[in-house]
Amino acid sequence: MQTDNKHWRRWPDIAKNTASSALVAVLLLGVATAQAQMFRWVDSKGRVQYSDTPPTTFNQSGGAELNKQGQVVRRTQSETERREEAERQAEQNRIRAAKQKQAQLDRALMATYTSEAEVDLARDRALEHHKLAIKGAETRLKAVEANLAELHKRINAIEQRGQPVSTNLEEQLAQTTRESQELKQTVRNNQDSMVKVREKYAADKARFRELSGGSSQSSSATPSRS
Repeated sequence: MQTDNKHWRRWPDIAKNTASSALVAVLLLGVATAQAQMFRWVDSKGRVQYSDTPPTTFNQSGGAELNKQGQVVRRTQSETERREEAERQAEQNRIRAAKQKQAQLDRALMATYTSEAEVDLARDRALEHHKLAIKGAETRLKAVEANLAELHKRINAIEQRGQPVSTNLEEQLAQTTRESQELKQTVRNNQDSMVKVREKYAADKARFRELSGGSSQSSSATPSRS
């Protein structure tokens, strides 16, 4: 019996290649099986659900993608979680911005003043502006109120005589009344501004003391005119 040595030598190679291909196929199948995913989510009734495909509401309800070993390979946030995360991020951004702004204000404060006494002087200068505005408005208001009283007196006398009040006199009364109201509002506005000025410089002074470690000169050396 003759043997084809040439082809006989090729059979072990063919068998070896076939076995290798089968092994690769098995490994690939194992990898695919290991990577196969399931989805876990909570439905609208609060029940945990599992399936090999995600529900249509997966982006809204959120959930987890699991491998065959039950390990979470990826998690999808629900709309509520995404909203809460956005709110947390916004709050963190707000806090960061507030800190940056405070740092800028602190630098400006320390660059403007060298002592607490200087803060008091700046406060007094700011208050003086409003005090002068109030004084001017009150001085003018006295004259306007006197004119207003005179107009009322004249109108009352005319009405007592049973005569009609002229249009010109009525216009004077209306104009003088408006001016009186505006002057009173000016006084109130400046009084309110003085309160805010005192609060601002009190806060500046306290912050300056905190930043400087209380090492600056006390404002008691400078008379306060507040």
